[in-house]
Amino acid sequence: MSVLIVTGTSTGVGKTIVTAAIAALAADRGTRVAVIKPAQTGVEAHDHGDIDDVRHLTGLTDVYEWSRFELPLAPAAAARHSAVSPPDLHDMAARIALMTSEYRLVLVEGAGGLLVRFDEDGATIADLAAELGAPVLVVCHPTLGTLNHTALTLEALAHRGLQCEGVVIGAWPEEPDLACRSNIRDLEMLSARPLAGAIEAYAGLMSPAAFLQAARVGLGPSLGGIFDAADFRRRWQPHGWSTA
Repeated sequence: MSVLIVTGTSTGVGKTIVTAAIAALAADRGTRVAVIKPAQTGVEAHDHGDIDDVRHLTGLTDVYEWSRFELPLAPAAAARHSAVSPPDLHDMAARIALMTSEYRLVLVEGAGGLLVRFDEDGATIADLAAELGAPVLVVCHPTLGTLNHTALTLEALAHRGLQCEGVVIGAWPEEPDLACRSNIRDLEMLSARPLAGAIEAYAGLMSPAAFLQAARVGLGPSLGGIFDAADFRRRWQPHGWSTA
């Protein structure tokens, strides 16, 4: 793949950390990679944003934030309330397409979930993926409620004819409860494939070296890591469940 869109089932599910993990692994194997945040919201002009986390964790300098809004709203709403122009996804698609001649991998992290509005015409990160013909990686949380959020996201992708690159749990807790452990099998059922990864919680607080190792063990081979979905499922299945 040359472009990968990273979206979430909601906000705060770990999209930035998963994006950074993919970028770190790609850079470590010598791949020229760029990371783009088309729209950052809820951050003031000179404050630390998601792209700064990616820069810190990966050491990459080819990281780009193309628009920023102080209000913690969807990009379209934040632009409207700030009386400024919203992001132009058609322009962004053209810029990203040009970047594929320079970078082997371009990672694009969305804002919020798949269908969050970027402009008043209703353009979403799903539309950006469609325009680019890019696959979409879905990041979810592991806790109660994730099955409905993930199912809706996957259904929206399928309805639009978009390729799902897989489902990654963005922050797997050190001591998962029954809902988390039970959800592993159901998330795989929803996506009709093994999990593409599960990043340990608080990985974003690690040093870059420790983060690279967490990325390696937390992402599957399709994303550059060594995560074994079957082993993960066996390790965390509720007591008494079949290992099948």
